[in-house]
Amino acid sequence: MARLAVLIHGMWGTADVWRNWRPFLETRGWQTIAPFLRHHDAPPDAPPPALGTTSLHDYVADLEASLQALPEKPVVIGHSMGGLIALLLCAKGLAKAGVLLTPAPPAGVIALRPSNLLAFARIQVRWGWWRKPHRATLAEALSHTFNTTDPRDGTEIHASFVHDSGRALFEIALPWLDGTNAATVDPRRVTVPLLFVAAEKDKLTPPDVVRRAARRFAHVSDYVEYKGQGHWVPGQPGWDRIADETATWLDTKTG
Repeated sequence: MARLAVLIHGMWGTADVWRNWRPFLETRGWQTIAPFLRHHDAPPDAPPPALGTTSLHDYVADLEASLQALPEKPVVIGHSMGGLIALLLCAKGLAKAGVLLTPAPPAGVIALRPSNLLAFARIQVRWGWWRKPHRATLAEALSHTFNTTDPRDGTEIHASFVHDSGRALFEIALPWLDGTNAATVDPRRVTVPLLFVAAEKDKLTPPDVVRRAARRFAHVSDYVEYKGQGHWVPGQPGWDRIADETATWLDTKTG
């Protein structure tokens, strides 16, 4: 029986984020599932109004129901915001291992850096941004998400970007103001292996942020940092090496 891997996209993404990783992992003996987060199957220019107030709790609840319906416990692989969601699922005991690719940090890890403040400045100067859908512009995406990707590829991928939740961005960026503790993960509740993957040139979740997050889960975590890489580890040049070493790590940790 093929082993199960659930791949969780990040902010503004869709299941198409995994266009490279899915066939690669399947050649390594994994059955892959790449769900859309809630409201992320809408057209890029027509976000559902309810998206703006969708919480990380909602994303996690939807995936929790999906994972519980699977015939066996999967591994979870998440990118960016999806990495934080994967960590939250591991804390619920719903996965047998977690791979967190340039992940958004859990509460308690201060992530504010000049580069990511600039990336979200335009979005966060609008009054009420925390309850409105938002989407990166092409210029913002090329500068921050695709800074180590061929601009032609970045432009193509950006065209498929959808809107995301202002509420979820608020919960990640300002967790100390979030009374629901949506981004909070108790390290004691995580008992499965975790792989934290950082990228040297990441402007959204810089490596020192990922490193600090990994230290909070040192009892179960491994940390790796890729030189010359940026945030877009699912598809920029060099993605195949990261996928290969991820698959090897999973083989080692899950048998």
